[in-house]
Amino acid sequence: MRGSGDDDSGGVWHGAAVSRHYLDHASTSPVRPVAVAAMAEWLASPLMADPSRLHAEGAATRAALEQWRASIAALLGARPREVVLTSGATEAIATAVWGAAGRGGHVVVPAVEHSAVRLASAMHADVALVGCDRTGRVDPGELLAAVRPDTALVHLQWGNHEVGTCQPVAEVVAACRERGVLVHVDAAQAAGRVPVDFGALGADLMSVSAHKMGGPPGIGALLVRRGLRLRPLLVGGDQERARRAGLENTPAAAGWAAACDELATTLADEQARCRALTDRLTAGLAEVDGVHRYGHPVERLPHLVCVGIDGVEPQAVLLGLDQAGIAAHSGSACASEDLLPSPVLEAMGVDAHRSLRLSVGWSTTDADVDAVLDALPRVLTRLRALRS
Repeated sequence: MRGSGDDDSGGVWHGAAVSRHYLDHASTSPVRPVAVAAMAEWLASPLMADPSRLHAEGAATRAALEQWRASIAALLGARPREVVLTSGATEAIATAVWGAAGRGGHVVVPAVEHSAVRLASAMHADVALVGCDRTGRVDPGELLAAVRPDTALVHLQWGNHEVGTCQPVAEVVAACRERGVLVHVDAAQAAGRVPVDFGALGADLMSVSAHKMGGPPGIGALLVRRGLRLRPLLVGGDQERARRAGLENTPAAAGWAAACDELATTLADEQARCRALTDRLTAGLAEVDGVHRYGHPVERLPHLVCVGIDGVEPQAVLLGLDQAGIAAHSGSACASEDLLPSPVLEAMGVDAHRSLRLSVGWSTTDADVDAVLDALPRVLTRLRALRS
């Protein structure tokens, strides 16, 4: 892809061409070529139609959609009928929260959950917020101690979106099943990065997103355990077996399925390569003055590294890296959406205002990592000199 170090057409700053290096895969990954090809083929097909119709075009579209659903389900260890297609993980999370809200007025939410989980839960239930340790890991005992007789749902993410820490999902899911409490796992950062087996895990609900794994934006899924009935969030039609109204996004489904088919054969290699790349990043960043790592050193997702940076605001670091051709992100919310400190980093008890998140993916090369390790010390030196 562009930005791997061998192309200088990515952008121009101060009149000079700058090679681009994309290290923000945790936000979204570039769409895989196989997904682009699958979408283009379906968009050009004369058979593309409403899969709910009885005519030949509708029947052909229905058959294709169910084939794509099977590919998505296979990568996630689910039955095809357990896959409810949505517009993305955010909608899937909102559907899980809304669907469970009728079962009780109480929800258990770790403080490190994504804002989509925290805010949706707060809209529909009395929320018990559970803390974590300094690595961002939630204690299962503390989480389960927050369960009450009227608890409708327990949330626990597979891996954290800011620091990469993995949670004890299997232990919590098993304990919740014993208590008869529904559990939802946000696997948006994990799916396509590590092996995910929804059936073996035994969770009731799981949210995933296509664009995090190199599929197209605008599509995701809520996995719903077989036999579980939830009230739909979107009503007005019987699509998705009456679980999510609205015409299915078949071009995006075609692209996501193609990405899943590719990952079925490449996931192990991609996981190992991403871990090797982030290990290099971690080792190199440890040598930079005033930079210290956040998150669990072992129980972590393979594609994400988050560090704290002393004495420099994240916006300035991101802009300095961007001028050097590097796309990155800050775990601090003040670097993007609003002016509040990161709730995840606050829950961990670390500096919630100054952080840098670097994340790799299917298209990342050694040259991308080299560019970061070369540029970041120079950017920090320049910014600190300006402060002094």
